[in-house]
Amino acid sequence: MPLKAFRGPKVWLWRWRRNPLKRRADVVEAWVVLGTWLLTVLAGISAGLVAAGSVEHGLARERAAWRPAVAHVVERAPGTSPVHRHASAGERVWAKVSWTVADGSAHTGQVRVVPGSKAGAPVTVWTDPRGRLVSRPASVAEAAFRGTLIGCLVGVSAAAVPFVGGLALRGRLERRRMHAWDAEWARLGPQWGRMV
Repeated sequence: MPLKAFRGPKVWLWRWRRNPLKRRADVVEAWVVLGTWLLTVLAGISAGLVAAGSVEHGLARERAAWRPAVAHVVERAPGTSPVHRHASAGERVWAKVSWTVADGSAHTGQVRVVPGSKAGAPVTVWTDPRGRLVSRPASVAEAAFRGTLIGCLVGVSAAAVPFVGGLALRGRLERRRMHAWDAEWARLGPQWGRMV
C-alpha cells in the first residue's frame, strides 16, 4: 500500500492526455507501446490459428488417405506368447509381415506384433495410398489436441518477435532520454547552488 500512495492514483491512457510537461519522446514511446502490443496480439493469434488449422488439415488428409490392411506374419515372432508367461499387455516385438494392397501388389515390412506370434497370424497395419506402412492416423480428438498445442506454441513464438522488438526499441528510447536528461542536468545543475 505505501508504494501505491507514493505513486499516486492510476490514470488510464495517461500517455495520450494533454500535459505541458510531456515531451516528444513520451509521445513516441506511447505509440511504440501501443504498436508493440497490437503487433504482438495480432501476430500471436494469426500465426497460432494458421498453424493449428494447418496441422488439423494435414492430419485430416492422413485420416482420409491412410487405410487399414490385414497383414500376415511371415515367420514366427521372437519371444514367447504372453499366454504362457506373465508379460505386460503392451509388450511388442518386431516381426516381418506381408500384405496385399488394392491394386494386387504384395508388400513386406517390419511391424511390432505380440511376442511369439505364429507364421500366418493376422495383424492390422496402416498403409498409405502407395501401400507403404504408416503409423495409425490420429483421431479427430488427437488431431484437435495436436493442432491446439502446436498453434499455441507457434502463436507464442510469433508473438515474441514483435514483443522483444518493442522492448528493444523502448530500451533504446529510454537510453536516449537518459542521455538527454544527463546533458540537461549538466547544463542546469550547477545553477542550483547559486543564491537568487
